[in-house]
Amino acid sequence: MGNSFTITVVAENQKKGNENINLAIEEISRIERLLSTYKEDSQTNLINENAGIRPVKVDLEIFSLIERSIGISRITQGAFDISYGSIDKSLWNFDKSMTKLPDAQTAQKMVHLIDYRNIILDRENTTVFLKEKGMRIGFGGIGKGYAAEMAKQVLLQRGVQSGIINASGDLSAWGLQPDGRKWTIGVADPDSPNAAFSYMEISGKAVATSGNYEKYITIDGKKYSHTIDPKTGLPITGIKSVTIIASNVEFADAMATPIAVMGIKAGLFLIDQIPDLYCIIIDDSNKIYTSKNINLT
Repeated sequence: MGNSFTITVVAENQKKGNENINLAIEEISRIERLLSTYKEDSQTNLINENAGIRPVKVDLEIFSLIERSIGISRITQGAFDISYGSIDKSLWNFDKSMTKLPDAQTAQKMVHLIDYRNIILDRENTTVFLKEKGMRIGFGGIGKGYAAEMAKQVLLQRGVQSGIINASGDLSAWGLQPDGRKWTIGVADPDSPNAAFSYMEISGKAVATSGNYEKYITIDGKKYSHTIDPKTGLPITGIKSVTIIASNVEFADAMATPIAVMGIKAGLFLIDQIPDLYCIIIDDSNKIYTSKNINLT
C-alpha cells in the first residue's frame, strides 16, 4: 500500500505473538490485492477500465467499502471523494522533479471527472459503474485505515485481547499494556514530526493524522501539502495537520483528509455533529484548534 504497517500484540510467548502478527500481515496483504490500482487484475482496475462502458460485478466487501466511501463524500460535501483517481501524476507528482505549480485551468479541466455522484451502485447485483469515461476510483484516502481495521478484527477473532495496528500513523489500539496501563500515543509536532506536542490514552480508540509534514513539495520557498482539494485540483493551504480520534480506524483515516480540505471552521463544525468523533487541527501559524470534549495534556 506504499505505507509501512507496525503490528504490536500482547501474547503469552513469542511464538504465539509471531503467529498472530503473521495473521494480521496476511489480512493486510489480502486487502492490498483487492484494492490496489497497481495490480492489473484487481477489481478496482476492472471498475476503472470499464468507466463509461458497463457496470462491473465486485465482491460484497469492495461494494460495501465503496458504499461507505460515498456516505463519507455526502457528509463532507465532496471533500472526500474516491473518484479523485482521475487526477494523475501528470498534474501532481510530489517528488523533486516538480518545480512549478500546475496552472489552475489545467487542474480544473482534470477535476471535472471527480464526482462521487457518478459512481452508480446496484446493491442487488453488487455492481459498480463509473458513469463518465476517464473516471477512476482509488482507495488512497480510506484503504490503509480499512486494512488496519480488518487486521484488528482478525486478531480479535483469534482472541488477541490487546494490541496496536499502526498503518503509517493511522492506528487502532485495544486492550491494555502488559503492565495494565492504557496504550498512549504522542500527537506529532508538525515542525518536528519525531517529537510530540501532546499525549493521549487511546485504548479502545483509533487515531489518524493527515499532515503536510509527511509528503509535500516546496516551490519558490512555499510548502505545498500533498492533500488536494477535489473541487480545484490544487493543494490545500493554511493547515499543517489534522488528527482525528474515532472508535474505528477506517472512519478516522477517511475523515482526516476532508477535514483539512473543508478548513478549520467547517471541519470542526462537522466533527462536533458526529457522536464519538474528535479532532485536533494545527494551522500554519502553529495555532491549535480542537473539537468539543478534547482536553490536551
